[in-house]
Amino acid sequence: MAAAQSTSSILSFLLPRLSAPAASAASRSATLFSRHASTPILPTIAFAIPASIRINVPSLLGDIWESVLRAVPKKKTSHSKKRSRFMAGKGLKDVTELNKCSACGHVKRAHLLCPYCVKAHPTDIFAVAVTPTQLLSASGSSTIKIYSTASPEIPLVQSISGAHPVGCHHITTSRSGTVAASAGFGGELKIWTIDPESEQWSLQAAIEDGNGAGEVWALALSADGRFLASTTIDGRINVWDISTPKMEKKVREYETKGSFGLCVDMSRDGKYTASGHENGAVYVFDNDTGRMMYSLPGLVKPVRTVAFSPAGSRLAAAGDSKIIALYDVQHGEQVANLTGHAAWVFSVDWSDTGEYVLSGAFDGKAKVWSIETRTSVATHSETEKALWSVKWLPKTAKSEAFATAGANRSISFYREATGG
Repeated sequence: MAAAQSTSSILSFLLPRLSAPAASAASRSATLFSRHASTPILPTIAFAIPASIRINVPSLLGDIWESVLRAVPKKKTSHSKKRSRFMAGKGLKDVTELNKCSACGHVKRAHLLCPYCVKAHPTDIFAVAVTPTQLLSASGSSTIKIYSTASPEIPLVQSISGAHPVGCHHITTSRSGTVAASAGFGGELKIWTIDPESEQWSLQAAIEDGNGAGEVWALALSADGRFLASTTIDGRINVWDISTPKMEKKVREYETKGSFGLCVDMSRDGKYTASGHENGAVYVFDNDTGRMMYSLPGLVKPVRTVAFSPAGSRLAAAGDSKIIALYDVQHGEQVANLTGHAAWVFSVDWSDTGEYVLSGAFDGKAKVWSIETRTSVATHSETEKALWSVKWLPKTAKSEAFATAGANRSISFYREATGG
């Protein structure tokens, strides 16, 4: 009896909670133990101990062991194989899956860049300018890119890295194709010239006039590349004579009513400068006298693009009103409205012959307009992203062609169907 009591005391010390007598605990222990009664984990102790201890110890250890078994994966290798098979199937699906290119609409493999329109710039292309043999493009990146339009493949022939540290929003060229000017988001204004032998562009000068962001916005060069016009955020139009050695001689400063100058153009003969403003105003200035000739009516919303016809007798202006207004420059009268765009018009350009006007809009649609019939004769809508700039290429003996660029970060080229 003394030995039994000693054993009971030791077990009570080691397992105090299990030795606590409780009717509910005893019944619960009996229930748990009954599950494992056929295969007891511990042998029954022969000496006399409280029933609660003999029942609870095997029950507790059995539950612990069952929990351990549940925590160990039973088929670890099969799970790994299943995962491998899943990944292999997913990879195969990725390789063979086709989707539509968001830029040009062609069907391509999902994991490959579109072979039809590899992005020309990593960001939106805000402006393009043309020469007789090249196209220059400017974007939100710091690089200006030059493409050869003399070759059917239109290859990239030069990249001017770091031209504008925080991006370039406007670029323009002289009709002679020897001078270019670009304006950056940091307020810098740079003049570029081309080497006639290598056909490579290099920096000629940077115009600094206390320029800050917004002090230099839209740009236009005279046909001979001698004069450069630029707009400002407060509505002024500055004209520089860049034929001087330092290229910093300001010859004109036109004043307006103070509304942001969004666009500017110079006539090919150099007689006129026109500007479009945020308040819907369009102004025409006489470069010989330095005076404003007309404040043109017809547009009450922001004017984002203006362009003189090749002969300088007409002026096209467009913007948020979604129409293209045509003006008689000699008399300052509005002679026509070209309607058909459903979104803001950001860019217009005249063909070399003056027969057609090209326009690009915020909804990605480019339209070609006949001046004779004053109707749209072609609409191209291969992208739904904004077209920031459109330009006719110099006419060749074969046909006319034009280029469009914008938020899809690509440059698209179109040629007139010859019918042959």
